[in-house]
Amino acid sequence: MSKKVYTDAVSALAGLLRNDMTVMAGGFGLCGIPENLIAAIKLSGVTGLTVISNNAGVDGFGLGQLLETKQIKKMISSYVGENKLFAQQFLSGELELEFNPQGTLAERIRAGGAGIPAFFTKTGVGTLVAEGKELRTFDGETYVMERGLRADLAIVKAWKGDSEGNLIYRKTARNFNPMMAMAGLVTVAEVEQLVNVGTIDPDHVHTPGIFVQRLIEGTHEKRIEQRTTRKRD
Repeated sequence: MSKKVYTDAVSALAGLLRNDMTVMAGGFGLCGIPENLIAAIKLSGVTGLTVISNNAGVDGFGLGQLLETKQIKKMISSYVGENKLFAQQFLSGELELEFNPQGTLAERIRAGGAGIPAFFTKTGVGTLVAEGKELRTFDGETYVMERGLRADLAIVKAWKGDSEGNLIYRKTARNFNPMMAMAGLVTVAEVEQLVNVGTIDPDHVHTPGIFVQRLIEGTHEKRIEQRTTRKRD
């Protein structure tokens, strides 16, 4: 196995964590979240974290665990509606929030990973989102400048990966994970299935291994955020 492969989440994050660092955490709701790596961050006890993630998990699971222990100082997010503790900490002034339209957040991360420091978008013009930001006119339309995002550490979750870090995501997990893997100064991945190099068809790779420095094979609870069913006829 490659030197990139670690036995567990704690060892995979060893030497990478420190107080007041910026962490990107992949996933959408509870789908595709790196739950083992999040749990290892909780165990480490690091504090003052700025976390870039679409949302903050739910109360007691995912990033919600780091809110419970007050290890997160600031969230850069687009949706926080499923976490009551998030709302409480924000409204009480305990937690900073940089709120983004969801597409803007995705593009800020993608731009950061592509080496693009800033870009212009119409989304948010004329709203609180644009306050304090540069506005510019293109072809008679007003655009707001948004900065690309990078992180000291990106933690991502994939369905399958080989021992060199080539990753495949499955369905909804292929949202923020691929772009975050590119935008971390160091990227650590957890996968459901770890396979040997050569097993994955190169045409099927979503994240090339060059972007991944460490990875683990994990077991995953895969909770359902909101179970919606209908009565049988």
